[in-house]
Amino acid sequence: MAEFRRLSPDFAVAPQLTLEDIARAGAEGFGTIIKNRSENEDPGQPSEADIVAATKAAGMTFRALPFQGPPPPAVVAETVLIMEQSPRPILAYCRSGTRSAMAWGMAQALSGAAGPDEIVEAAARAGYDLSRARSALETLAPKR
Repeated sequence: MAEFRRLSPDFAVAPQLTLEDIARAGAEGFGTIIKNRSENEDPGQPSEADIVAATKAAGMTFRALPFQGPPPPAVVAETVLIMEQSPRPILAYCRSGTRSAMAWGMAQALSGAAGPDEIVEAAARAGYDLSRARSALETLAPKR
């Protein structure tokens, strides 16, 4: 069973979800699932088709934003849109949750919803170290 780690009241991240985890996410009131993994990234991960079906069965929406390494600008921009327009709270997942936490952090910075210090602190409370991304977060943050 994957642990859902809250980064904010409206956004949590997790390592690879099982179909049972998705049903639990729906029961816990999540509105959207974001998949930040590529299909067949690891042997044995559920297929995207199975994840989509489980997400719909649990009454949630599904978005696929796969990437490797640091989140590319298009993924960050799309994450901002999902956070603004999709049913909340949102649960994003990848292999360990770190990629999803990074996409969330960069989207928070880009949208101006939180500053770099707040982002790094929120991630740390959830068990993710985004301190090495501080300069990227500062670059993305709106200049005041």
